[in-house]
Amino acid sequence: MLNKIKKIAFFALTTCFLVGSSFAAMATDDGTDSEFDELSAESVAEYQVEGSLFQQITDLEQEKVLMQLEKERAQLDLDLDRLAAEKIKLHMEIDALSGRAEAQQQELETEMAKLEAEAARLAREKESLENAVETATTTKATTNKKVVEEEQESKIGERFKLVNVIGAGSQLQATVADLTTGQNKRVSVGRTLDGWTVKSISLDDGVIFTKDGKTQTLNVTNSK
Repeated sequence: MLNKIKKIAFFALTTCFLVGSSFAAMATDDGTDSEFDELSAESVAEYQVEGSLFQQITDLEQEKVLMQLEKERAQLDLDLDRLAAEKIKLHMEIDALSGRAEAQQQELETEMAKLEAEAARLAREKESLENAVETATTTKATTNKKVVEEEQESKIGERFKLVNVIGAGSQLQATVADLTTGQNKRVSVGRTLDGWTVKSISLDDGVIFTKDGKTQTLNVTNSK
């Protein structure tokens, strides 16, 4: 913009110079060089810049420059206001996103607490069920064992048969046959047979077994 003012000032000075030159040429033709020189000197001395065409042009250009600068400043103010509004909007969006994130975090924590409570409940139910299964298994095993023992007690006379009694006095021994396998087994007082202990052996009474305070006798009569 200053370059433009300089160009205008140069144009004005050039114009004045050309006008002066024209007058000088005219004066030369008339033979009045000295008079023209004096007139030119007086004109230059008396020339007032203030209010002149040159001053008006300069002031006009300066006003144009100032107006352009004011316009650009106003545009910058608008841009700054726009940026400030966008900044406020961005902060509001960030706050909104932060609020939603906190709400979602709270929902996730609540859901996690529910899942943990459900897992703990299922773990307790599983433990209770395992205990019930263990108890039922133990009870079943005990019952089966008791049934087997009762069956063994009730069927010892059916499982074995007295074959013979040999020896004399306290050296008596008995031979019994396993009805299931067909094998013969020799027993003496104090020996055990399928959990039963031989209490005594005699030719008349056969073999008396004892177990847990109970007795059973295996003799020729129940071996037939």
